[in-house]
Amino acid sequence: METSEILKKVRKIEIKTKGLSQNIFAGQYHSAFKGRGMAFAEVREYQFGDDVRDIDWNVTARFRKPYVKVFEEERELTVMLLIDVSGSLDFGTRKCMKSVIATEIAATIAFSAMQNNDKIGVVFFSDRIEKYIPPKKGRKHILYIIREMLDFHPQSTKTDIGEAVAYFTRMMKRRTTAFVISDFYDNKDFLKQFQIANNKHDLMAVQVYDRWAKQLPDVGLMKVQDAETGSEMYIDTSSKKVRAAHARYWTEREAILRETFSQANVDWMSVATDEDFVKAMMTLFSSRNS
Repeated sequence: METSEILKKVRKIEIKTKGLSQNIFAGQYHSAFKGRGMAFAEVREYQFGDDVRDIDWNVTARFRKPYVKVFEEERELTVMLLIDVSGSLDFGTRKCMKSVIATEIAATIAFSAMQNNDKIGVVFFSDRIEKYIPPKKGRKHILYIIREMLDFHPQSTKTDIGEAVAYFTRMMKRRTTAFVISDFYDNKDFLKQFQIANNKHDLMAVQVYDRWAKQLPDVGLMKVQDAETGSEMYIDTSSKKVRAAHARYWTEREAILRETFSQANVDWMSVATDEDFVKAMMTLFSSRNS
């Protein structure tokens, strides 16, 4: 992609997503995430009504009476975007490719963070860590992130979500708000990595998918290629059995994914390539305020 074309696309995404973050998500973002980044301030004696989970057992044992940790809200949050750049994201049969929707969602979150004076950073991942962009503030930094998302060329086409989340947990020492943006096409179990990350940080999942992954159309014999392995095969979409098996595979896979998010206590949203992601994001943000 030529530089002039990239800059045009960056500008187009900025206009759309910055407007969304200013006009729609500003209040939702603030109330959904502010107050969740807490820093330790001091210890004091336990008072009636204090949360027992805040008891500092080391200090309590030393003074032989209960003491609790006191936290204060951090003035700014650090937001990390863990973005899947594997081969399966370069697919779309309707409005656009999954990678385009992922970019627009990531940009909207980034501009919302900017409105709130928060830092924003990125981890691009496939089945390895492709690139790490440290958290910074400002429009120039966000435009750099968007440019990278539009024209990034990963070394691998495969996926390892668990590796990406484990890397994020190791890298970020202070509590961080993080979004894993992916189609979640990964045959490996990443529950443990999600649980560990969400105990230390505030982790959310954003699933992007194409309608054909959910329900195959009846278009006769079709040649398909696995974007991650390169293997090719023909499938007869006119067969009801084939379409039913495909739908059943999607349902079973989605059930496992939902259970993973539930067990890890991770909030999540799901959006198709032909859907407006605004509604899904509003629902995700508002659910965290209830």
